[in-house]
Amino acid sequence: MPGWKLEPAYAELAQDFGSLEAVFALQGERLTLDPLSEVIRVQRDGVNYYVKRYVGAGKGLRRYLGRPRVKSEWQNLKRFAKWGIPTAEVVAWGLERNGATYDRGALITRELPRTEDLSALALAHDARLNDRSWVDRISRQVARYTRTMHDHHFTHNDLKWRNLLVDDQAKLFFIDCPNGAFWVSFMLRYRITKDLACLDKVAKYHLSATQRLRFYLQYRGRERLNDSDKKRIRHIVSFFEGRE
Repeated sequence: MPGWKLEPAYAELAQDFGSLEAVFALQGERLTLDPLSEVIRVQRDGVNYYVKRYVGAGKGLRRYLGRPRVKSEWQNLKRFAKWGIPTAEVVAWGLERNGATYDRGALITRELPRTEDLSALALAHDARLNDRSWVDRISRQVARYTRTMHDHHFTHNDLKWRNLLVDDQAKLFFIDCPNGAFWVSFMLRYRITKDLACLDKVAKYHLSATQRLRFYLQYRGRERLNDSDKKRIRHIVSFFEGRE
């Protein structure tokens, strides 16, 4: 159908994933539900797929102007893949309009097997967070991929531990980025600080000060801090003061 795309490699799933009508008729395990969207999990041929269905364009002015949230989400995941940032594979995506007005849309991603989000590890006090070698390996990946985003003048805008998955081989994946966007000038600097502050919001409770500083140096590609770095770090650690 116009406005709907199924990747050719998944053509055998066209009966379930081949149109927006079929996708909205799917039954599966509901994982989340809110006024704008729901996520269900379905399994086909032993593989899990996550189906995110939107019935609203987004909050605020996005209801009337700009890209619908679902379109932002699939475009941003595809940007990650293009930039070499590991992420969930987009299997099918699209939306439909009622005249000039957004009506509904959906996005289907393939599961990332044997993964957990970093927030879940933190809540469970997972032993890996006490393994300095493992933490350093994950830290270097987060730093590299975050810097890749920012070098493209793009920020995630919800770069929380829950949106970072890690598998049993300590490989990291970035997911769930409907609010990501491009910025310039002072707004880019502000959004970069917000991304880094989101990461540090949980890190300060589970990592040492040395590990947090090492992450920043990895992100900057430096051995030592300069005056600009020190100023930004002060902004990072104070960003959410009074809002937690």
